[in-house]
Amino acid sequence: MAKDKIIGLIIMLLGIIIAILYTLGSIVDLWIEAVWGGSGFKMPIISDMTEDLWGFDLFSWRLFVVLPLWLLVVLICIIAIWIGYSMLTTPAPVPLEELEEELAAEEAAEEAAK
Repeated sequence: MAKDKIIGLIIMLLGIIIAILYTLGSIVDLWIEAVWGGSGFKMPIISDMTEDLWGFDLFSWRLFVVLPLWLLVVLICIIAIWIGYSMLTTPAPVPLEELEEELAAEEAAEEAAK
């Protein structure tokens, strides 16, 4: 395996692992805390109206901080996964010496045909 392909595989795997761990540590943890006894700040009047959306308080500061940061991290991880996949699946470039030999052979064939 070429060095570029190994680096691409490492980048792709790190992107996948970071996205999974960050999702488990932020969104899933926030959801578990909200559903099974979170003790976050709740506005007394508004929280009664909004509490039933999967256990989240829609006006909680945690939701407004965690969700955009999670989206940003996952977007960066998706870009890293895409770059790693591209590096892994792109064939190695042909060396210039082989290209020059092919061009010389084609020119010789064209001159012989004339």
